[in-house]
Amino acid sequence: MCGIMGLILGNTKSAAAPELFEAGILLQHRGQDAAGIATSDKSGRSYLHKGDGLIAELKGSIGLGHLRYPTTGPRQSSKAQPFTGQYPVETYLVHNGNIVNTVELQKHLGTNAPCPGGSDSELLLCLFIEELKREHITYGSSIDMHTISNALAKIYELTEGSFACVMMISGVALLGFRDSHGIKPLVYGERQNADGSIDYMLASESVALNKLDFRNICDIEPGEAVIFPITGVHKPLLKRVSPALSYTPDIFEYVYFARPESVIDGISVHRSRQKMGVGIAKAIKSEFGDSLDEIDVVMAVPETSNTCALAAAQHLNKTYSHGLVKNRYIFRTFITPGQSQRRTNVWRKITAVQEEFENRNVLIIDDSIVRGTTSKEIVEIARNAGAKKVIFASCSPPIRHNHIYGINLSKKENLIAFAKTTAEICQELGCDRLVYLPLERLIQSCLEARNTSRKVNSFEIGVFTGDEINPSLKGEAHFVDRASQCHTERSSDREEEAGVFILFRIPGLRHTNHDLQLCFVW
Repeated sequence: MCGIMGLILGNTKSAAAPELFEAGILLQHRGQDAAGIATSDKSGRSYLHKGDGLIAELKGSIGLGHLRYPTTGPRQSSKAQPFTGQYPVETYLVHNGNIVNTVELQKHLGTNAPCPGGSDSELLLCLFIEELKREHITYGSSIDMHTISNALAKIYELTEGSFACVMMISGVALLGFRDSHGIKPLVYGERQNADGSIDYMLASESVALNKLDFRNICDIEPGEAVIFPITGVHKPLLKRVSPALSYTPDIFEYVYFARPESVIDGISVHRSRQKMGVGIAKAIKSEFGDSLDEIDVVMAVPETSNTCALAAAQHLNKTYSHGLVKNRYIFRTFITPGQSQRRTNVWRKITAVQEEFENRNVLIIDDSIVRGTTSKEIVEIARNAGAKKVIFASCSPPIRHNHIYGINLSKKENLIAFAKTTAEICQELGCDRLVYLPLERLIQSCLEARNTSRKVNSFEIGVFTGDEINPSLKGEAHFVDRASQCHTERSSDREEEAGVFILFRIPGLRHTNHDLQLCFVW
């Protein structure tokens, strides 16, 4: 899971960097490991800033940005995006997803086209550039839209895994493209200016576009690319680069990743979480039968599960309380690198309002239970605050499998539900009772939140079932083993690392008269 965005402004004298920065703030929940922005002007001159330090004043009316959540590879500054290539002109790429056949891709590229950073994301850029070379495109020469489409087609042909990408070819085009299953989200929209010019933006979630006043927001569909030529009219060119093999977005976007304001592939994240809340309430009724009076109060683990817990409390006709309070200055613990750091951050992040717990049977609802780190700490927090009983509920099924498409779940043996029954998980968490939302109800919750387009009828659910949406990966354990190995290499010897804050300053933002400073977590 990462956050990506791209922007092309109708007024070539305007600067793209400030609004890319604003979009980064709105997508910060998708990645805290690293950040970067690249921009370009109409002539093709480009500017790049990524990694630690103060951001430069980036010029140019076209740009793209990235917020990194590491899925594979070591946690280091060389992995910060955008990645850049110099052939035939400066080209930049940002990627959300996870490529699983990296060894095969490296062999295909050979020693003549190395990817020095060793990143699966960088391999996508290398494939694109290698195909331009095969097309006999020379340094500094122009690239037409047909050539771009052919080079993208080679990425689809050779790559296995998930990808939603934004690419900037300096002086030529800004483009976005998405894998043939539509696993990772990518949207684009437009904004008309007072002078009649039109701006276009791409982003991982619609919340970034809505907040920046972009309208006519559309999903890039599986196997599709949208290209915005830099010269002439910026009107988007939609291109079917590869057949859509399925339309199966990652269901974890709706469970946890995405902000509630977003609509992804025609499905409201907020509405889907409301439906999940009703679903878990029905599961609790079925589990408890006539003993519902055992529950005195319902609480959410803030903040992703707030919507689910409120809907569940209403359906159960129980009091809803904000008994758990989140420290707003601690970022998402699920995407914090290192188990030790995650435990520390949970302790810092969540505190209890003691009078809401004392001598009460408390139902605590979370969006999911992955490693169990957060859940164990919260059960302990509840007991220390005086709860008589702690009942825990998850608005998703038990997570028992790796997710090779871009969720950092490390080895499956580190998942608390791996090879355990619900009773065994309950015992390890230290709660009195544990209820999971059944998979069929989770899927139904998302389907019931669809808009009238109803493009999606199924989801990528590999974390729950172990079945991958790509048929070539089913039953091929070496892909999962390789992903596990990458995760292990990244996490080893880094369990005690602390976060480093990167401070960016952007002057003169569009919607404020003040300079803005923001810390990105590295």
